[in-house]
Amino acid sequence: MKESLHKRLEELYPNMVSLRRELHQHPELSFEEVRTPSLIAAFYENLGMEVRTEVGGRGVVATLNGKHPGKTVALRADFDALPIHDQKNVPYKSTVPGVMHACGHDGHTSTLLYLAQALYEQKESLEGKVVFIHQFAEELAPGGAKPMIEDGCLDGVDVLFGTHLWSGFPTGTIAYKSGELMAAADSFEIVIKGKGGHGGIPHEAIDSIVIASQLVGSLQQIISRSIDPAKTAVLSVGSFNAGSANNVISETATLTGTVRTFDMEVREDIVKRMERIIKAACEAVGADYSFTYKRGYPPVVNHEEETKLLADTVAKVTDVTEALQIEAMMIGEDVSYYLQEVPGTFFLTGARNEEVNAVYPHHHPMFDIDERAMLIAAKALGDVTLNYLEVSKMSAIER
Repeated sequence: MKESLHKRLEELYPNMVSLRRELHQHPELSFEEVRTPSLIAAFYENLGMEVRTEVGGRGVVATLNGKHPGKTVALRADFDALPIHDQKNVPYKSTVPGVMHACGHDGHTSTLLYLAQALYEQKESLEGKVVFIHQFAEELAPGGAKPMIEDGCLDGVDVLFGTHLWSGFPTGTIAYKSGELMAAADSFEIVIKGKGGHGGIPHEAIDSIVIASQLVGSLQQIISRSIDPAKTAVLSVGSFNAGSANNVISETATLTGTVRTFDMEVREDIVKRMERIIKAACEAVGADYSFTYKRGYPPVVNHEEETKLLADTVAKVTDVTEALQIEAMMIGEDVSYYLQEVPGTFFLTGARNEEVNAVYPHHHPMFDIDERAMLIAAKALGDVTLNYLEVSKMSAIER
């Protein structure tokens, strides 16, 4: 069945590319997706598959019932875009000013749709079920995964697999890791409230910029001096906004940033230490402050057995030149919520290729993918699905 699946995916590849480019031209921001979920639902309806819309909000879930009973595999892809202006000079450039698919979600969607078609056409040979989860709003917390789960997208599901097309690895590479793959991704905002004044009379003011500047350095010491070096964590101040004129001491200064962790005790310890440092700095000079800490997605933790199955599977997939075990990454992904509910694994499919100028990092205005990566991703997801169903069948027979 895998051989015929690969052959059919090869035949469908031009359609996969065409749909991906159409989606790229018509991106939609998180929580604003209308056209995309409608297109996805229509695709499944035209195939004759069972489909649910507005799952958890804007999600779409389709179910493929094989001819014979068996386990249920879920495959997940996301479809939202980013508030970035597309600067590529390509025929399929985004037609929406200030919005583009700068992370590969258009490719994820097209990959899963045509894999679904190829599997549907072989459903007479399929033992078990495959659930295709098309998720909205991955890019913007609180994200679409949690409400989709609450709305039943994982009901009856035994395992979940998913992939992210990744420009950090060359096309032909599959990158995987058991255990912690991606970090919890939190954000914070600190507003220092001092006392404005004349730049030439600083003793009559409380300088918010000086306090905020000290905090930028002091907060770094949480990671370097308060957190066990064996427990990876990142605290980054990403923006510093204050002042309006060269001779005015600003009354307020605002810092925003991100915290990335894997260990939940470390995560909570960082929040407490941040609060103490901010409070002490302000009390020392009579300033006030507000501190807002938003907990984002939990870490992505892959399950060992399913990751091993994935690694064994992709080593035999056509066009995979390297199956690479990688270190954990400090990026965030709400696929983590699914993996808290059911076993499974999430992996990266290399999509970097200098020949087609697919060399820019994710969230860059020149971002693009080597579209051949979609075919590799489809084969990998298809094969691991079939292998899981086959292994499950054999285990049931042995029992």
